[in-house]
Amino acid sequence: MTDGGSSFRTLPRLTCSLSSSSSPPLKFNISFAPPKPKPKPKPNPGPGTDPEDDDAGPDQFLVPWIVRGEDGNLKLQTQPPARLLNAIATAETGSKKKTKKSEKEVKATTKSPPQRSKAARRFYNENFRDPGTRLSKVLAASGVASRRSCEELIFEGKVTVNGSVCNTPQTRVDPAKDVIYVNGSRLPKRLPHKVYLALNKPKGYICSSGENESKSVVSLCDDFLKTWGKNHPGVPTPRLFTVGRLDVATTGLIIVTNDGDFAQKLSHPSSNLTKEYIATVEGSVYKRHLIAISEGTTIDDVHCVPDSVELLPRLPDVQRSRLRIVVHDGRKHEVRELVKCAGLEIYSLKRVRIGGFKLPSDLGIGKYVELNPENLKALGWKS
Repeated sequence: MTDGGSSFRTLPRLTCSLSSSSSPPLKFNISFAPPKPKPKPKPNPGPGTDPEDDDAGPDQFLVPWIVRGEDGNLKLQTQPPARLLNAIATAETGSKKKTKKSEKEVKATTKSPPQRSKAARRFYNENFRDPGTRLSKVLAASGVASRRSCEELIFEGKVTVNGSVCNTPQTRVDPAKDVIYVNGSRLPKRLPHKVYLALNKPKGYICSSGENESKSVVSLCDDFLKTWGKNHPGVPTPRLFTVGRLDVATTGLIIVTNDGDFAQKLSHPSSNLTKEYIATVEGSVYKRHLIAISEGTTIDDVHCVPDSVELLPRLPDVQRSRLRIVVHDGRKHEVRELVKCAGLEIYSLKRVRIGGFKLPSDLGIGKYVELNPENLKALGWKS
């Protein structure tokens, strides 16, 4: 219908009713708002006009919500139910937390180092790990013979490695992986543990480790070797030898071990380990004797000078004079030669200290004691 250039249309009206068993039926008249007209160009605001007045438009479209109240009756409201709003807020918060957690997991996965397969680790261990130990050293450590005797066995072709004869003592092997035979006997896979003993050597015993020597220093450790199998089942018996030598007439401290590196370290001159001896001499000792000893002597074209010389007080039950002599060269018969060149004669000679380790005063003649890490440290060795 038109009237004077203006047009309008009749909007539909919807009537609905709700009923429940406990209350009379309710009727609601719901009207739909007309569509929003197209915006018209805004005139320039003049003085005294408020720009906010131009934003005023027709009423906004409202969505009715039919909910059940706390009293159990249905009612109409313009806001969504509170439970729905809480559920939407909880769902949004949970999705954000999950997203953040997943991002952290992804970052952690990218930063972690790559995992190697079992086959890759085995390949690395077989080809790039420790190359092994020299064959002659392995044989000596297993108790076959001395290092020099083991080299002779290798040169004679009496040693096989993985089925092939090996004539090179420097060949690198690993007893745990390689099959080694010596004179037809299989070498054990496990090497014996390192043994370190301090022994009070008696007079008349020699430091040679030969099998035919009846009075060898190593024979004093036979009871230790006999109980080895019981205390260390499945481990071969170690081959013991002395570190350095004491002549047959000299007594006192000597180290017995099966560790070749340890023996080489202690006996090499570069270790600079001092050795203290108590020399009992015939006759009286005067100042000129002490000066002559301190000036040193020549042994094997090398001039050897002691670190210190001291005359000890006489003991009540000993009529002979005693000298404390400290040396570090370790030449053969060095102390005996120093005393001899001074015009004195040695009655007895005893070694009482090597480095920072002293012979225990309660250790009987011919007895031994196992060295602990502190004792080894005093000897300049880090186990």
